[in-house]
This record gives sequence, C-alpha cells and structure tokens, in this order.
Amino acid sequence: MPEGPEIRRAADALAGAVVGQPLTLAWFASPALKRHQTSLVGHAIEAITPHGKALLTRFDHGWTLYSHNQLYGIWKVAAPGERPAGNRSLRVALETAGCAILLYSASDVSMWRSDEVHAHPFLARIGPDVLDPCLDAKAVAARLGEPRFQGRALGALLLDQAFLAGMGNYLRSEVLFKARLLPSRRPRELWAAERRRLAKALLDIPRASYATRGLAAPSDAADAALTDTPAGFRFAVFDREGLPCPACRGAVTRLEHGARRLYLCAACQR
Repeated sequence: MPEGPEIRRAADALAGAVVGQPLTLAWFASPALKRHQTSLVGHAIEAITPHGKALLTRFDHGWTLYSHNQLYGIWKVAAPGERPAGNRSLRVALETAGCAILLYSASDVSMWRSDEVHAHPFLARIGPDVLDPCLDAKAVAARLGEPRFQGRALGALLLDQAFLAGMGNYLRSEVLFKARLLPSRRPRELWAAERRRLAKALLDIPRASYATRGLAAPSDAADAALTDTPAGFRFAVFDREGLPCPACRGAVTRLEHGARRLYLCAACQR
C-alpha cells in the first residue's frame, strides 16, 4: 500500500490537473453516488488533499469526495474522454475541458458534506497527518507520552494510523534507524533525548521522502550515478538486507515484526 509521501504526491498531480476548472462530466460506478453526477457538472474542484492514506476531493458547492485506494486502487490523469486500457475497474471519472482524473479499483468511495467529512469512520479514528506542515516535533513527542501509546512497542505503534496518519512500512524502518531505536522499545522506556530524536525523525523522514520522491539508496557505483542528488532521500536500511549500514558498515538485518518486514542495524539501534 502506498504510504503518506506517495499519497501526497498523487494528490499534488491530481490537483495540478483539475483544480479550479469547472467539471464537464462526473461519473460514479456506485449506484449510491449516481445522484451526484448531474449536480457536480459546472462546479469546480477547490482542492485535493490527503489525510493519512485517504484523499479528499473538495468541490466548490459544499461537498467532498472521500476515497481510499486501499491495496489496489489507483488514480490516473488522462485527456477528456480517454479511458486508459487495462483490466482495472473504473470507479470514478471527473472531467474538465482540459483533463480527466480517473479512479480505478478502489472500493471505499463516498460523498460527504464538506463540513461533515471528518466524521467518516476512518478519518474520525486516525491521528494527525505526519506530513501536515502544522504538526511539529513537540506535538509528536507529547503524543508519544499519551497513555494509549506509551506502552506499545514502536514497531507496531509506527504502523498504527491512530498514532500518526500516513506512516507505513518503509517509513517505519527508516524512522527507527534515524532515531537509533529498536522496534521492541516502548515510548515509556525512552529517555527524554531518545523521545525527542524519535519525534524529529517521525517528521523528517516522511517529509524528506515526499520532497525527493523516495529514491532508494544506490547499491553500487552504477546505481549511484543514476540516483544521486544533493538532497535525495535514499533508503538507509529498508530493503537492504545484508548490505552495509551507512553509519557503521555492519550488515543490515531483516526481521518480521507485526507480520511485515522490517529492516535495521543491530549495531546502531539500541
């Protein structure tokens, strides 16, 4: 499943294609949404924003389309009237005079009044978006100290969307490595300096990935020539089992944590 940075980049691409332009066509596969097809025509999309791994497409007449890609959903940008060939099922089509945005294969799609959309069951239970520019390290550190979170192993907590929305598997490995913490540690066990380091990593890693498109660390000199950029985000440990740790040159280890793969450096992480 795409993680927060990938969802936000997708939202940016969709918004760049259609925001501010009146719709010439709206189409929904779901019978429950058919009633909105006519009423949306002539209205413009004001914004397309992520919250965690959900996208909120806000229209200028007080309605918002909620969508969650889950495992198989994908948005595509196309020309008006174009429907790219493939074996995916089209769920939503929104067209302007210049562009179309198309949602395929997603099953969690609904329309909400814009002032009520955060009552959606998914949005109501998730935490602040890790890429929200208003979220700071002090607030994240305070969240780590909340009773409902402080007794949980970090390896599980960092995947819980109720803690911070938009976190995911590769981000989890990279954050724990940056914070130099093992996944078995719990917030209540952390020294103040460790908690501050973790809170900072929980913001810095997703934001670096979003800003630089999540380039993986080059595995050899040839790869380095292709992926090196001055500020590029590269995996330090994720998907690098057996390769040298960039800090100590020891071997990166893979383990299963919460039924999902996690990568770490046992020498650097304590």
